[in-house]
This record gives sequence, structure tokens and C-alpha cells, in this order.
Amino acid sequence: MRKILARIILAVARYRIVGTPPTTPACVLVAAPHTSNWDFPLMLAMAWQSGLDPVWLGKKELFRWPFGPLSRAVGGIEVDRENPGALVQQLAERARVGGVSAIVVPAEGTRSLGEFWKSGFRRIAIDAGIPIVLTYLDGPTRTGGFGPEFKPSDDIGADMDIVREFYKGKRGVKPKNATPPRLREEAESV
Repeated sequence: MRKILARIILAVARYRIVGTPPTTPACVLVAAPHTSNWDFPLMLAMAWQSGLDPVWLGKKELFRWPFGPLSRAVGGIEVDRENPGALVQQLAERARVGGVSAIVVPAEGTRSLGEFWKSGFRRIAIDAGIPIVLTYLDGPTRTGGFGPEFKPSDDIGADMDIVREFYKGKRGVKPKNATPPRLREEAESV
């Protein structure tokens, strides 16, 4: 049923999937650029159409009545912004024991222009010992898909250089809202 719904969403939006979905038992999918309300249904449709059954992180407002039950039914996990470290540990543990296959993280953390990305995607991958897979939506070309897969290293700058190279030229649905791929930890280490 999800695959049929995904096909309909992608056809109506006229988006096509580019790249090969991950085949690893578990991974963190970085969802970027995150620039509009359309990102969520499009990324979820891409995952379902590609045979993935991801869990995804969302702000608590998405889990209020009447949307809460539906959000949870399609893999939603509420983010407690007051205590994000606990969520990272919980997700890493679920990935380690095979409780999830793909964890979708909107690394920008907001649909508006920001200064830094959130580092949770990297911390989950490191804690769980699973790879990061970069995914994208590009509004002007109506494409979305899967990019490189890599295991995060001890070198934040080098890891983020991989991320920056991949997202160069990817504009999102609303390009002016895209936050450049940069972590606060990079700025603090300079």
C-alpha cells in the first residue's frame, strides 16, 4: 500500500528518483535541503518507492492531535528539543539491535534559513556504528534521491566536506531557505 501511495505522490508532484537506495541493514539518511512543507511527503514517498521503511524525526507539533497517530503510524519519532542527546542514544541502540533500517534526519532542523545544521545525524551514525547516506530534493529539476554512503570518521571537517560536495548545487523546493551544510562543532574547533 505504501509503495502505491508513494508512486501517486511522486507522480502528482512530478518528481523522479535518482541514485541507488542503500542496501545496508541500517543507516542514517540525511534529508536535505529541508526548505518546505513538501519535503516530508516527497522524501517519505521516495523512501517507500525505493523499498525502505524508515523512521523519521519530527518536531513535537507534528505529534499533536489529530496528526499524532498518523505521524507515528508512518514511522514518526518525536524530537524532544530540550533533551536531544537521549533521543540520539535511543535511536543508536535501536539501530544496533536491528530495530530500524533507515533513520531519516532533517539535518537542518528547520525549513527556514539557519546558521548551522544539527549534528544528531552524525552522532547517531557514530554511536550505532552505521553509515550515513546523503539524500536530497532539488525543486528546480524535480528530482530527489540518494547520494554517497560513508562511515563518519574522527575528522568532522573531512566528513562535512563530503556532505558539502554532495549538496553543492542541490537547491531544495524553496532554495532561499536552505541552510549551508556546516556544524556548530566545526565553527567551535577553529
